[in-house]
Amino acid sequence: MPLPTLAAEQSEGLAVDMEALGALRQKAFAATNTGQFAEAEGYWTEILEVLPDNAAVLSNRGNSRVSQNKLDLAIADYNEAIRLMPEAPDPYLNRGAAWEGLQEWKKAIADYNHVLELDPQDPAAYNNRGNAEAGQEEWEKAIADYKQAADLASDFAIARANYAAALYQVGDIDESIRQMRNLIRRYPQFADMRAALTAVLWVQGNRGEAESNWFAAVGLDSRYKDLDWVANVRRWPPALVEALGRFLALES
Repeated sequence: MPLPTLAAEQSEGLAVDMEALGALRQKAFAATNTGQFAEAEGYWTEILEVLPDNAAVLSNRGNSRVSQNKLDLAIADYNEAIRLMPEAPDPYLNRGAAWEGLQEWKKAIADYNHVLELDPQDPAAYNNRGNAEAGQEEWEKAIADYKQAADLASDFAIARANYAAALYQVGDIDESIRQMRNLIRRYPQFADMRAALTAVLWVQGNRGEAESNWFAAVGLDSRYKDLDWVANVRRWPPALVEALGRFLALES
């Protein structure tokens, strides 16, 4: 069940100016698209002053707060959205991601399980549950969920990337590399998999191809030079982080 969008409403007999609210909504999305999350939060708050019981707006403000690492405030928004629309899956999915940010893996998994009760074919819920399971180092469960997510949505590249990374963690190196190569063939500018393949190939001694992929990866996204970001924000599995660390140590 999708969240409702802005609709013609009245509050205490006062007609709502839907055109003005629609303009604020567009500004909020535009700010989000340019990474101005505090500004987006402000726009959503303005809308909520007029429509305090709009679950979609609450959930969107929660998303803007997650992007600023205001996780407790985001969870409060999702809780209220869930109270208003308990059958809508999005606030549970979003709250699960906030719980992950707090490393509350069991709470995150519970939210993703509920999403899958509402929609058993939701690929994002499978992928996110895999992330939370990986946080608990339950790698086989994570692998199964990543694969299910990728199988449900063939263009869900990050789910397939997570699957490849988790395979490397459990020692299925050949299949991990095969998945990485397939992703790069399909998405040549996929920095995440080029950086991952760099690490794996370097450890295997294939330095020429590793360096070629690295040149492409950092040209697309320089954050992969930061091992802390890779481990704690992108959240690669430990074995893959270690492999990249070995490459970075020798490269520097």
